[in-house]
Parts: sequence; C-alpha cells; structure tokens
Amino acid sequence: MPPTSARADAQRARVLAASVEIFGTRGYRATSMNEIAAGVGLSKPTLYHYFRNKEELLVRIYSDVLDESLRMAQETVDAAATPFDGLHDLLVSRVVHTCENRELLKICFEEEDELRPDLSEELIVRRRLFEDVAVSALRRHLDEHPEVRLAMAPKVFVNMCLGAVNWTYKWYRPTGPRTAAELGREMADALLAVLVPPA
Repeated sequence: MPPTSARADAQRARVLAASVEIFGTRGYRATSMNEIAAGVGLSKPTLYHYFRNKEELLVRIYSDVLDESLRMAQETVDAAATPFDGLHDLLVSRVVHTCENRELLKICFEEEDELRPDLSEELIVRRRLFEDVAVSALRRHLDEHPEVRLAMAPKVFVNMCLGAVNWTYKWYRPTGPRTAAELGREMADALLAVLVPPA
C-alpha cells in the first residue's frame, strides 16, 4: 500500500532531519545513501522512493532554509514600526536562527560547492530575494534620514551585516554568558550604529 501524502511528507521530514545530522557530522561528500537510510531506519530502496540521490537531499535542505529565511525576513520587516527597526529585528532574528540551528546552517554555508552550477545559481537567485528584503528596509531608512551617510552601497552594507551574523554558527556556544537573543541585539546595535541619525 503506497504511503499517503501526509505519511510521505512526514517520512521526508524524518529523512531530511537525519541527513542534516549525518551531513553535519561526516560532511556531504563522505556520506552515503546507505548511511542515511540506516540513520532513518529505512531500506535503501525505500529511501529512493522519497529522494533519488544525495544531491536532491542537499537541494531540498537549501530550499527549505531559503524559503523559511525569506518568510521570516519579510514578516519581521513588515511587523516593525520603522524600516530601521525592521532591519535591526531582522539581524537579531538571523543571529537567533543561526545559533539555534548551527548544524543546519553549517551545511548551508559549507557544502554549497557540492551542487551543480545550474542548481547553485537557482539557489543564489532565491538568496538574493532574502537580501533584497533587508536592502529595501535600509534604503527606506536612508530615504527617511538623508543626514545619515553610508560609506558603501546599501547592498554591500547589508551583505557585510549578514556575513557577520551568519558567521555566529562557527563560534556561538549555548553555554556562554549570553543567550542567542541577547547576542543578536548586541550585534545588531553595533552593526547598525552607523545608521542612527545624529542627535
């Protein structure tokens, strides 16, 4: 009896979760489909019913992360009282998300070269949609405060900020003195200080 849609979706979610754990531990290239099947308690033929190969798994992981990131970014910016608050809240949320999903983000940041160029380009386009949410908020802030001067283009500034907050997956420790939210607020305050209009 073939799995129902709900059962199939639940099984795919289990496979993806196991893949994230195994890719994060062993690396994408060193992981086999046999290991993933064993990790989720499926036979290899059954696993191929849900995902045809490792690359499809990796693409799905990237796609899910990008979709969720874009949704969170748009909701965060839309809910903020001002464009500055939206950009600030967005950076805080990225720190929290990155610190709470370090294994997942490690794969996204370190395994991208394993994708075929055509698939990689598609994901880059989707990543730019996320960046555009932040760039749009920044430009609205600058339009409202012409007295604020940036020493670089808005897109460069946004990518500098995103690079800083994304890198927390490398060094954040949950046992440290700050929660992810506290760290996020400190980082956002520091990165965006140059955008605060002079008194």
